[in-house]
Amino acid sequence: MRGGGPDQNLIILDDAVVYNTGHLFGFFSIFNSDAIKNVSLIKGGMPAQYGGRLSSVVDINMKEGNVNKMQVDAGIGLIASRFSLQGPIKKDKASFIISARRTYVDALIKPFMSKTSKSYGSGYYFYDLNAKMNYIISDKDRIYLSGYFGKDVFDYRNSERAFSTNVPWGNSTATFRWNHIFNRKLFANTTLVYNDYKFAFTAKQNDFSIKLSSGIRDLNAKVDFDYYPAPSHKIKFGALYTYHTFFPNILTAEQGGTPFDPNNVNRKFANEFAGYIQDDWDVSNKIKINYGIRYSTFQQLGKYTRYSTDANGNKLDSTIYKPGQLVQTYGGFEPRATLRYAIDDATSLKAAITRNLQYIHLVSNAGSTLPTDLWVPSTAIVKPQISWQYAVGLFKNFSNNMYETSVELYYKDMQNQIEYKEGYTPSLKDPEEDFTFGRGWSYGSEFFVNKVKGRFTGWVGYTLSWTWRKFPFLNNGEKYVGKFDRRHDLSVVGTYEVNKKWKLSSVFVFVTGNAVTVPERFYFINGVLTQENSRINAYRLQPYHRLDFSATLTPNHHGKKKKYTDYWVFSVYNVYSRLNPYFIYFDQNGSAQNGDLTVDATQVSLFPIIPSVTWNVHF
Repeated sequence: MRGGGPDQNLIILDDAVVYNTGHLFGFFSIFNSDAIKNVSLIKGGMPAQYGGRLSSVVDINMKEGNVNKMQVDAGIGLIASRFSLQGPIKKDKASFIISARRTYVDALIKPFMSKTSKSYGSGYYFYDLNAKMNYIISDKDRIYLSGYFGKDVFDYRNSERAFSTNVPWGNSTATFRWNHIFNRKLFANTTLVYNDYKFAFTAKQNDFSIKLSSGIRDLNAKVDFDYYPAPSHKIKFGALYTYHTFFPNILTAEQGGTPFDPNNVNRKFANEFAGYIQDDWDVSNKIKINYGIRYSTFQQLGKYTRYSTDANGNKLDSTIYKPGQLVQTYGGFEPRATLRYAIDDATSLKAAITRNLQYIHLVSNAGSTLPTDLWVPSTAIVKPQISWQYAVGLFKNFSNNMYETSVELYYKDMQNQIEYKEGYTPSLKDPEEDFTFGRGWSYGSEFFVNKVKGRFTGWVGYTLSWTWRKFPFLNNGEKYVGKFDRRHDLSVVGTYEVNKKWKLSSVFVFVTGNAVTVPERFYFINGVLTQENSRINAYRLQPYHRLDFSATLTPNHHGKKKKYTDYWVFSVYNVYSRLNPYFIYFDQNGSAQNGDLTVDATQVSLFPIIPSVTWNVHF
């Protein structure tokens, strides 16, 4: 989002942070629409109640269940199936909802893939489960309990090259919330949250295998107050505490059947505190302001060993911190302000300025296109990321609000950005010893047109943006394109209601390819094949683009009364079967002794064309 990495987006589900930001790394939504009540996206200027991220907020709330009667929603399809059940535990008093889904593309493709194919055994699937219950204790008290459990597994096989990779990742959350009303002007939400994120990457070639894994486990408690002192003011204030446990780098390997499993878990621990206050103020009919301030603190805790080094990075001495002992403290104020000025009933001007601190980080290896990113906390070595973001936009509706349009400009300055040092390869030592730090900045323009009325509806969104990084010890100190630079990002969505039975829709997306660093030269040093990489992110993968189409049929049933409603969805994913790049790897062919050694780049692509039929039922 606006030049930031996936770690810079705060995604919360019922107040629980979701570190797994998407199925298949964002190409599918991790959220089941059957279980979702509402979604709020904030990208221009997040209010003071949100923090810990630099770029954006996606705040998602789950449905609470039907308190009056049982309800079933289900869908059976060729690619995925889902099932949702909700209803009263005690009528008008307590309710629940359980919603689950799973893809089975791997099972569908397998019968059609020849066992002699070099890619036999490759596949991908995900599953997730949402559950929630609520209980009305009294007119002033209500409690909620919810959870999310999801996992993705990606497998790739190349028998011709004796290469395989397995990438499982997933997130689990649990939320308890107590809502209490003090009076007509003041109420509070007290929340307890647990979440656990795990990621692993396993690769094997011939008789050598390596596994790299990471994860985060959080325990969170917070309280939020809403106060309405006057009709023109809505004041919100609160505080939170989070205890983090990080598993930033767990590395194991095996060579020729001999395992190498060192004790290198390198767990890290931290406290995170924050308090905030903000005010939604309707100054006049034309002017509305949201302003506030947040103060946050992050404490690294032991068990931890801190090293002093010389100019060449050689360790000279160490300080050992006992479990729970304070190692390092960071903190600061984060002022926020947004302004909306209504020029007329159909036109408004909006502006925002925000300062954000981010204490946990997803570090990417610029020299690799494989998904080996690691979550790490701020420590004595790693400082918090800091950003100032400025945004201004013009919003206008046309034709009696039939068309919604907007143009936004933004600039974001980011300090203490993190990358791996040049030439980094996974090792047994603490990964923070291989980090280097610099600054980043991004800027761009966003255009949006949305038709919301009529038989034909849809929208077009286009972003033109630049994202840069500059590190003293990377790329000879010169600026370079950031990994998440998206020069062009286009989305086109259209829906046409043919009649009461048929509805057609289509989606087209185009995104500039990822910037990558690749080997440009290979040569031998003392008989060992060595590579020389290009300048950082000097190349790009091919652009990602895809066209999807679907048709929805709602049967008439000839006027017969039925106890259920149903509809069919006929869809085609990736209509023209674009082989979009997922990642690339380099493999050797031939041998140096015979003089025919070559190194070839192989692209691993995402799904080709996938037709699907789904029957959906509600009763």
